[in-house]
Amino acid sequence: MEQRLCKKCLLRDMVEEQDLNQCVTEYLANLDSSLKASELLYEERLQVCTNCEDLLAGTCRQCGCYVEMRAAMQKNSCPKHMW
Repeated sequence: MEQRLCKKCLLRDMVEEQDLNQCVTEYLANLDSSLKASELLYEERLQVCTNCEDLLAGTCRQCGCYVEMRAAMQKNSCPKHMW
């Protein structure tokens, strides 16, 4: 059976990437709160990324980052200036 690559999913939604998802979850949980974007801002950013044609299996094809990690940092911005 062929495994499908989820092109428009965030890592948190990809069951087959459970180990990587766990690493991202731990990274987010351990971020210093003074550096972290608010939960509302984080979710707004992820919504923009989810609708972007450059999202591929949780990564941004513009810069190669994991979008969930980039979106979590308050100081970060989208490489396409969408947020």
